[in-house]
Amino acid sequence: MTKFAERLERVAKRPEVFKAFGRGVERETLRYQKDGSIAQTSHPDVLGAALTNSLVTTDYAESLLEFITPVSNDVDTLISQLEDIHHFAQSHLDNEQLWPLSMPCYVGAEDDVKIAQFGTSNSGRMKTLYRAGLKRRYGSLMQIISGVHFNFSFPDSFWDALYGEQSEEQRQTTKSKAYFGVIRNYYRFGWLIPYFFGASPALCSSFIQGRETSLPFENIGQTLYLPNATSLRLSDLGYTNHAQSSLRIGFNSIDEYLEGLNRAIRTPSEEFAEIGVKVDGEYRQLNSNVLQIENELYAPIRPKRVAKKGEKPSEALSRGGVEYIEVRSLDVNPFSPIGITAQQIRFLDLLVTWMALSDSDPMDDCELGCWRDNWRKVVTEGRKPDLMLQIGCHGEQLTLQQWAKRVFADLKLVAELMDSAKGGTEYQAVCHELERWIDHPELTLSAQVLAKTKELGGLGKVGSALGAQHNATNTEHSYKFYSEDFMMQEAEKSKVKQREMEQSDTESFDEFLARYFAYLN
Repeated sequence: MTKFAERLERVAKRPEVFKAFGRGVERETLRYQKDGSIAQTSHPDVLGAALTNSLVTTDYAESLLEFITPVSNDVDTLISQLEDIHHFAQSHLDNEQLWPLSMPCYVGAEDDVKIAQFGTSNSGRMKTLYRAGLKRRYGSLMQIISGVHFNFSFPDSFWDALYGEQSEEQRQTTKSKAYFGVIRNYYRFGWLIPYFFGASPALCSSFIQGRETSLPFENIGQTLYLPNATSLRLSDLGYTNHAQSSLRIGFNSIDEYLEGLNRAIRTPSEEFAEIGVKVDGEYRQLNSNVLQIENELYAPIRPKRVAKKGEKPSEALSRGGVEYIEVRSLDVNPFSPIGITAQQIRFLDLLVTWMALSDSDPMDDCELGCWRDNWRKVVTEGRKPDLMLQIGCHGEQLTLQQWAKRVFADLKLVAELMDSAKGGTEYQAVCHELERWIDHPELTLSAQVLAKTKELGGLGKVGSALGAQHNATNTEHSYKFYSEDFMMQEAEKSKVKQREMEQSDTESFDEFLARYFAYLN
């Protein structure tokens, strides 16, 4: 019996495990105008304060909404929460709609993208300044790419099944070690996510105006595309940072990861130093290091722990270990009014569970280079017949289809257990459906998007058509979990909380920043 089979058998004796997964979703979406261009209006006041509303906020730009669900143990509840948040937002957007694609709609110029404003409190000003730094470093267009982040945690019963009873200190160490095993396996096999669910094989030519690229684009009018691409969002054109390629942050342990992260936020950048930090009395960025703050580290998956007030992400991890993981490589699903489906969530349940139960050897720099190469191939040419991938520097080289089928042989075993524990056949149905997509890449989301783009004559027309459909769906939706009163109360509470923060500040912004970054000295 393999170690995977042994671990699966242990967990199978605790079926309650599969009913207690913790899940949360963060969905980003641009507000856009009926003509297909990015909205120029400020974040709607009726949606509350972006700084303090826990359900509806903004990301980089005033026009880039972010909808956040609380942690849920039930997939249907999670979907209902996300539907309700979309309904609330869309109902109060007047003539604006929610862009259904990861790659942005038409943007005439960089300055058409208004950086998100978070009020006059020191923490709010810092969030806005961080974004101003991102604009000067990478430009605004890269920052308004939308994605869906999936937060996932295993219950204590999962760890009990695998490791038995442990002291609190032992459990913290065990969980962190196991989650980093998941992270390494995610880098090895997570390319399955853009293969199935990548939905950005094309982009508006305005997105790369003034930028050089060696990618062999073809075009449909003003739309550029790669015939076999799955997720240009995850390519070098998308949400990446070339300055970070030399950081070499490892994933073999929490200590190695934190050491690399702490080194990165202290590494000076000659390029960013040329921008200046405070020039003629005006701040241009938080600092001139490779990372202004930890959140600037771009990664397809992150280890996370809920931080206490005033605590930085790395400090939270150092204090309590890994609490959950954040999967960040999901494109917005343009065919879903809420950007993600229950099918996708269930697939992620299966994949992450399989990654936790499978062996996960340490990774050296050579293997890190291999997985980067595999991901690059999948995002730019993942639907190419017989695309070859290699797992490990000296490992086997197989086609994408062969690797995927090996993984699915195990995923189906996990699916049977999950269905047996929960009742029904949803997880096996997900495996059955997606297994068809392995040999039929025309069924993947990226292929569907490209077919629609060719049919309608451009990506802008696809976005506008789907956006109008989703607008109707989200507007006509009836609340299932929340209510209009609840959402309005949350919005009002957030405004009160922001005002209280602004009134309670006792130090200048200069003093606030000096204290925040004292650890760099």
